[in-house]
Amino acid sequence: MEIGQSWPRGVGVGDSGDSEQCYAGALTLEFYRFRFQFRSGGALYFPPHKSGNIIRGAFGTIFRKLVCVADCREAKSCDVRTTCPYARVFEPQAARGEGPSGLADWPRPFVFRAAHLDGRTIQKGEDFHFDVHIFDVHEPHLPYFVATFAQLAREGLGPGRGLAELSAVDQLDLSGATVERVFDGGTFQMADLAAPNSVDLCDAPNPVHRVRVRFVTPTELKSERQVVSRPEFGILFGRVRDRVSTLRALYGPGPLEIDFRAMGERAAAVRMTRCELKRAEADRLSSRSGQRHSVGGFVGEAEYEGELREFLPYLELGKWVGVGRHTVWGNGEMEVSVS
Repeated sequence: MEIGQSWPRGVGVGDSGDSEQCYAGALTLEFYRFRFQFRSGGALYFPPHKSGNIIRGAFGTIFRKLVCVADCREAKSCDVRTTCPYARVFEPQAARGEGPSGLADWPRPFVFRAAHLDGRTIQKGEDFHFDVHIFDVHEPHLPYFVATFAQLAREGLGPGRGLAELSAVDQLDLSGATVERVFDGGTFQMADLAAPNSVDLCDAPNPVHRVRVRFVTPTELKSERQVVSRPEFGILFGRVRDRVSTLRALYGPGPLEIDFRAMGERAAAVRMTRCELKRAEADRLSSRSGQRHSVGGFVGEAEYEGELREFLPYLELGKWVGVGRHTVWGNGEMEVSVS
């Protein structure tokens, strides 16, 4: 496998049609969805609420070993960080003139979806998988993800360093169906990726007055720099909207072309009618400082009532991009249903 192989963006399909309020591409988010499939070579254990963090930490360590020069101390001070794939993917930071004003540390252009592995022990010979969503549709760096996870599997995953083999990588659509097999365990199967998934953010086609949001993985939201105990709708919508706009601005066609203040005022008028949440405790050990940090948050359900038609597409994007802190390893995943 050739690490420096280029993967051009596929021809775009599925863009929203022209309309008076939502012209083509103006209110969409595009991203790639990949499923990494493995065959276990020994027992692997994923502690509760920690599978995504385990994968993220190991991914960063192996990725850096594969691509960084030997005398590189840290990505932030690296002389070639603007072209280094590790720095661009795992420790993205604004260069002069890049990105939104005031945003020095960029959100990473990917998230993991591995919560289904939480608390599981994978036996020798058993197949397992996790998904990766990549938001940099111009330069997804997929060969680096494949090479890193192939090496990671050989070195071992989880607390017991169980061995595995990367058996396949598939590109998926929003329904989970395979679009293309891009890696068969030994070689890449195609020169170009198929088109990324495109999610329309225009108003829902019909009036929506009640929704139920399930917080699938631990979620932690902040408002005015304080952690909130309840996901009031204005706060929840604001965090999703800002995350989507930032991902578009940094890795896609540009920030959302919407009236942020007006939408925020309308979102604040939506009422929470039910809130059944519980705290999910989890922590991680920092490899740099040696200190433990909380990566927990609330899980459960909340229901909202009001004029929700324009907000529904943003809430549904929470399934793909996450909301709040620690989204890169899968926190803040949401599922939405209209009631």
